[in-house]
Amino acid sequence: MNKIFTTFAISIFIAAMTVSLSFATEDEPAVRQALSKFQPNLNVGEVRKTDIPGLYELEVGPNIIYFYPDKGLILFGEIWTKDGKSLTAARREQLAAKRVKDIPLDKGVRIGSGPNTVVEFTDPDCPFCRKASEYLKGRNDTTRYVFFFPLPVHKDAENKARLILCSKDKEKTYKEVMSGTYDERKVEPCPDEKVSALLKEHREIAAKAGVTGTPAFWINGSFVMGANLPAMERIFKNQNNATDKEKELWNS
Repeated sequence: MNKIFTTFAISIFIAAMTVSLSFATEDEPAVRQALSKFQPNLNVGEVRKTDIPGLYELEVGPNIIYFYPDKGLILFGEIWTKDGKSLTAARREQLAAKRVKDIPLDKGVRIGSGPNTVVEFTDPDCPFCRKASEYLKGRNDTTRYVFFFPLPVHKDAENKARLILCSKDKEKTYKEVMSGTYDERKVEPCPDEKVSALLKEHREIAAKAGVTGTPAFWINGSFVMGANLPAMERIFKNQNNATDKEKELWNS
């Protein structure tokens, strides 16, 4: 009888103990081999074991899932401590902070010259992207590196992204596009092959960083998904109250 691959969508609450994660080390090859029997096409990054016997953490893109090889179970959900802390969410933030260090900032459109570093993945026609952009425009303490990730649902977004990348004054054109200046105009695609290559590279950078939607931000290394303005404000506030040494570490 063939083995049955079972998937559960669950949240695991740890009431009696605190779960920590460590590298799988010698167990990793066996875990990957077991996983390949159930999901051979699953692209897994790091594999780590938890303190729950037999349960492993898998990095899959921007997400964390869990694998129980002995029973052939993949578990989707959050692991919580008895104190109400999501270890899964904390781990996602760690992985996001790690990925931002690999982003080539020189490929983005640079806006501003403030002490706070903002890496931004955006779609020119995404309303939430524009909301976040308007918020950031009102700050003079940021250096933004903008990467374009136009979504198919916005039919003019790619041409607007090309327009910005094709412009001599990219910052000015970006601000005009995000403020709606070009919404009632027909935007012709920029014919420059270098722009096409750069936009393709932006998409590849987004995929490598685990970005699947817009807007997405890394602010001083902390990941923010969506136009979560309160979360962004908290990060800026923490940065402004930090010591010079802490600022240096965040922006390194």
